[in-house]
Amino acid sequence: MKAIVSVIGKDRTGIIAKVTTKLYELDCNVEDISQTVMHGSYFTMIMLVTLAEGLSVNKVNEALHSVGEELGVEICVRHEDVFNSMHRI
Repeated sequence: MKAIVSVIGKDRTGIIAKVTTKLYELDCNVEDISQTVMHGSYFTMIMLVTLAEGLSVNKVNEALHSVGEELGVEICVRHEDVFNSMHRI
């Protein structure tokens, strides 16, 4: 199953490293990643990830929530079907 992970917040060192490390620990694979720093201080990142067999979007959301709190950023994980459905309307 694939999911979309979005990360938004004030830029700081280590955001990509900590988020991708947690995904690695969950045995998730990052398929695609795009990130930018807007106006020199606002970090935004979106990733397409393949979740490990049997791993739910909710479990990934819970695991990344604590990483987001540590980093001071908002992390949200959504099943890819949410985005696919939006484009069918």
